[in-house]
Amino acid sequence: MKVFFAALLAVAANNASAFAPSPIHAVSRASSLSMAATSDSEQDRRTFVSQSTTTAAALAGLSSLSSAPPPAAAAASKQWVQVKVPFEDTVYDIDFDSPTHGYIVGARGSFAETNDGGQTWEPRSFSNLDAEEEITYRFQVVSFKDGEGWVLGKPTLMLHTKDGGKSWERIPLSPKLPGEPTAILATGPNSAEMITSSGAVYVTENAGRNWRAQVKETIDATLNRISSSGVSGASYFTGNIVNEQRDNKGAYIAISSRGNFFLTWEPGQDFWIPHNRGTPRRIQNMGFVRGD
Repeated sequence: MKVFFAALLAVAANNASAFAPSPIHAVSRASSLSMAATSDSEQDRRTFVSQSTTTAAALAGLSSLSSAPPPAAAAASKQWVQVKVPFEDTVYDIDFDSPTHGYIVGARGSFAETNDGGQTWEPRSFSNLDAEEEITYRFQVVSFKDGEGWVLGKPTLMLHTKDGGKSWERIPLSPKLPGEPTAILATGPNSAEMITSSGAVYVTENAGRNWRAQVKETIDATLNRISSSGVSGASYFTGNIVNEQRDNKGAYIAISSRGNFFLTWEPGQDFWIPHNRGTPRRIQNMGFVRGD
């Protein structure tokens, strides 16, 4: 690119006289000399314009090449195939209980099933919810294991199936539940693990009839107790955590709703442990690296 700019400057310098006004002579000489001078000047202009156009085209070509996506990115994008779903509302979650059978859930009661590995989807509805009621819910989480599934929705709603989604049961939740359920994981027959926006972790082994708390102390109580530990932003905690992530061993990592610190919890611990963020910027999301 530097070579093209140098060539452009050189051409401009050599042909600067082409744009200078010609002096007017009182004595008129042979008109052929005047016409010759005009032709030379016109030729210089054409040469300059031609070379400038060539240079601009070359620069534009370099610019387009630099903005083109890398070959690896272009190849990766071809691995994705757009799949049509039977509704236009936002999809919030997807899960499979076999290589071919799965469900997606979304806004305005959106619920669909696939039996061919996700190539096609068929709309479904919950038999225990009428159509007018179903559309008021935003189904946000779905989890399946060996034909048993769980669905969470807002306003607060929990549904459970034991027969691969053919029938669903509505699971009542206590109004005293700390926070709103934000995630649920099917862990086995009649068993699941749930976490709330306040960091409460519960497990059930009887299809949701009873839930057993795994965290003995609320995050608010923990922060009040260790407020002198130097966790930046702990005093601004609003009582909620976001973007909770769970690893295969049952450990969690979550972010305070303001993004000014994060917390971790492992099975067997009585409370969440807060941590300072390693950057001055607010944290938006975190997760686990496979194997850690």
